[in-house]
Amino acid sequence: MRGNGSTKGEKAKRHLTTDWDKLRRITPAKIRKGIKADPDARSTDAAFWKTAKVVMPVPKEVVTMRLDADLLRWFRRERGYQTRINAILRAYMQAHESA
Repeated sequence: MRGNGSTKGEKAKRHLTTDWDKLRRITPAKIRKGIKADPDARSTDAAFWKTAKVVMPVPKEVVTMRLDADLLRWFRRERGYQTRINAILRAYMQAHESA
């Protein structure tokens, strides 16, 4: 526990909440300006959609596994811990596939 009675995980959760009031105050002009400033935002045209493919995600499988309690606590400090564990295991698998 920290001096104020909250843990690091609790602070992270509060930080990740959406400020709906702030979001409602954003004007359409500010939204368009933000999109134009984003180097990753690109509009799509007819040529894009001619070759576009729908890629369905591979469904996850439910498993039961035993993990050390301290390890699981560490992962659970942030949201999306199962996704992060999956990504770490995938990176390990890919690093060892060619071996």
